[in-house]
Amino acid sequence: MKNLFSNWRHDLPSSLVVFLVALPLCLGVGLASTKVDGIDGMPNIFSGIIAGVVGGIVVGFLSGSRLGVSGPAAGLITIVSAAIITLGSFEAFVLAVVVSGVIQVIAGFIGAGILGNYFPSSVIKGMLAAIGITLILKEIPHALGYDADFMGDESFLQPDGHNTFSELMYALKSLHPGAVTVSILSLVILVLFDKPFLKKFAVFKILPGALFVVVLGIVANLLFVKIDPSWVISGKHLVKLPVANSLNELGSFLTMPNFTHLTNPNVYIIGGTIALVGSLESLLSVEATDKLDPEKRYTPTNRELKAQGVGNIVSGLLGGLPITQVIVRSSANINSGGKSKLSTILHGLLLLLSVIFIPWVLNMIPLASLAAILLLVGYKLSKISLYKQMYKIGFEQFIPFIATVITVLFTDLLTGIMVGIAFAIFYILRKNYRNNFTIEEDKDKLVVRVILSEEVTFLNKSGILEFIDSLEENSQLIIDGSNCTKIDYDVLEIIENFKQHGSQLKNITLETINIPEVRVSSGH
Repeated sequence: MKNLFSNWRHDLPSSLVVFLVALPLCLGVGLASTKVDGIDGMPNIFSGIIAGVVGGIVVGFLSGSRLGVSGPAAGLITIVSAAIITLGSFEAFVLAVVVSGVIQVIAGFIGAGILGNYFPSSVIKGMLAAIGITLILKEIPHALGYDADFMGDESFLQPDGHNTFSELMYALKSLHPGAVTVSILSLVILVLFDKPFLKKFAVFKILPGALFVVVLGIVANLLFVKIDPSWVISGKHLVKLPVANSLNELGSFLTMPNFTHLTNPNVYIIGGTIALVGSLESLLSVEATDKLDPEKRYTPTNRELKAQGVGNIVSGLLGGLPITQVIVRSSANINSGGKSKLSTILHGLLLLLSVIFIPWVLNMIPLASLAAILLLVGYKLSKISLYKQMYKIGFEQFIPFIATVITVLFTDLLTGIMVGIAFAIFYILRKNYRNNFTIEEDKDKLVVRVILSEEVTFLNKSGILEFIDSLEENSQLIIDGSNCTKIDYDVLEIIENFKQHGSQLKNITLETINIPEVRVSSGH
């Protein structure tokens, strides 16, 4: 516990930033996930706040990640909405969330977290860059006062037939002068806060720029009432947190699972789906967060699955949405100077206390102020320098990186990751294909010595066949397997077939060194 508070001077300001970033995202994901008509027991958007609180406090305590922040994820919205419709009630859905948590805990105990170690670095960096671009494109409309989509939306295609780029066009045609003014002033403040000269003043060193941005937004909007009422930011352009007039009413926001649905097989199918997708997103975020961590600390992935599982069990029991570790909040934590998991836990406490005691204050915050904060987060995730760095490393890293960026931008996170991994695997196979052996050649004597690499697999068949086919007539071929620890039967079969039949066609003398003989079927 002592170590937990050792970095409180850094973690407290960072938790304020994460809280301000998480608040609209929790509300937005909650609104989008539960926007289902005709379903029994449908709650208000408070289910997203519950998930944010649990993700901060419960998962924050249990996770081994020092900087990762968990909460409701936009990537699960489609699954959540479809699941609620399939199960027919929200009480049955939150039971499925509990089931997903149990599955994640079991997965953590059996070591499934090892999957997190197999995401290529180029793909993870591509994911971060793509999320940065998506954040920028998605937050520009909110910064301009056009709020057709919820904050935290990541989808390229929208239910109304629009997409990320068409929403930008509509936003440019619907400029709100008050929102634009607040956004510009907020960005100026945030940029200035990154300048060293401001850190000379104690108040700017302790309090984060995001807090000043939010205060500016509230004060400016109050002034707009006096200056020009048409500039006033109101309605859906403000944070819209449910307000409880009493503790009893606050308790009514909670939805308990209906355990009679345990006999419904769909509960387990949906629980398994949430566990699979949520675990993948969490492992991806863990890998990305560790890469962003200035101290390059390692997060134990099996412990992370257990923590996410317990978080989903608690969230489901309280009527909250599924939880994953999320990169936007995690990167905001890192960029704000967070040092330990205390900032994550404190952000969860801030969410809880604010909805109990000051929801009316939070509902005065313009979304334009919060959009400015997220715009800067997006920029830091997708700097031009990152693209230059990946290009300089070489095409084996750059192509999977840029493929991930483009695919995530036009589809979704998991699709982008799969495409990026496919490109990365292609380059691995290509490299393996090229590096299966080395050649020592004496052209005067027509002697060719092939030295096989340490491990020769069926993936090397094509390269070896092509090389043998390219040999000149009357050559002397030496195949040396002295360095090999393993040679697949497929390759041994090629060598044996050439020894028995192929060498005679070009009058090639073949000598093998440390190559096991195999019995090859004649085919008759």
